[in-house]
Amino acid sequence: MSQDSFERLLNMVKPMIAKKSTKMRQAIPAEQRLAATLRFLATGRSLKDLRFTTAISQPMLSRIIPETCRAIVLALKDEYLKFPKSPEEWKIKAQGFEEQWQFPNCGGSIDGKHIRISQPPNSGSFYYNYKGFFSIILMAVVDANYEFLMVDVGKNGRVSDGGVLELTTFYNMLREGRLGLPNNEENKEHLNFVFIGDEAFPLHPHLLKPFPQKTLNEQRRVYNYRLSRARRVVENAFGIMANRFRVFHTAINMKVDSIDKVVLACCVLHNYLRRHNSAQYCPPTMIDNDNSNTAEWQQDSTALAPLEPYLSGRPSDSAIECRERYLHYFNNAGAVTWQNALQ
Repeated sequence: MSQDSFERLLNMVKPMIAKKSTKMRQAIPAEQRLAATLRFLATGRSLKDLRFTTAISQPMLSRIIPETCRAIVLALKDEYLKFPKSPEEWKIKAQGFEEQWQFPNCGGSIDGKHIRISQPPNSGSFYYNYKGFFSIILMAVVDANYEFLMVDVGKNGRVSDGGVLELTTFYNMLREGRLGLPNNEENKEHLNFVFIGDEAFPLHPHLLKPFPQKTLNEQRRVYNYRLSRARRVVENAFGIMANRFRVFHTAINMKVDSIDKVVLACCVLHNYLRRHNSAQYCPPTMIDNDNSNTAEWQQDSTALAPLEPYLSGRPSDSAIECRERYLHYFNNAGAVTWQNALQ
């Protein structure tokens, strides 16, 4: 983070975190509160260690960090975590996917990750996941520019990938047709406006997933390749964020509601830095553009563990038809020369 970006951020959060000094005690300045919080997010060091570098006591840090994370979210979310609400706004997002990834009518890529935490008191196995550690789940929708559009955090780690999605406000709005998506008549080839995910998610008329490996033929391989190529933006977003915010490499030892604030703050800061400090925060070497497995974040990609596959029932006929129409498009009118490189 550059000095200019720090000052800009400080000006936005200062009204919410500045405290008044009293006759008995000098208040910790807002600048010091923000710097301590950013140091915690960037290093993942324990509060016990941070007290030496910040000159702030451990009990005070345990109050300052969640409070400042909350202020960061409130200050940045309206501008840097803005969820589209109209067909026109969704078309702008879709334009990015078509220009960069040759995937039309796409509003975002969906995925979820486990955030490692220390076991909350008296929680039993409620947060214990299939990977063998305690976690909460971060579910996100990411645009073509590796920025988060929607994040949902806090579900217990025992829930599967698709199962978490079905518990989100986003999925409920998608299922009920309340996202304001463009009509088919407005879309390329009159196809459904869609979101894309991996095999863990349920197939939906507006949510595409790959074909199972055991059912692949030449046309389905092309479809899977085109979908996977566009879907990688969400993996990159998670990987970049975890690489820069090393708190994700630790078992976060806080109250669950405080952990939620920490995770949300990292997501909005990721978007903030993508726009204002992209060259330093996310250089080209940090991005996996062509499945080459050379992105810097892949060296520590285990920081955020994937979620458990979700077994859903048979999809609806309209969902099956939507996927078949995209398969036909990618193998005919929407075919590109490089898509056969995988064969």
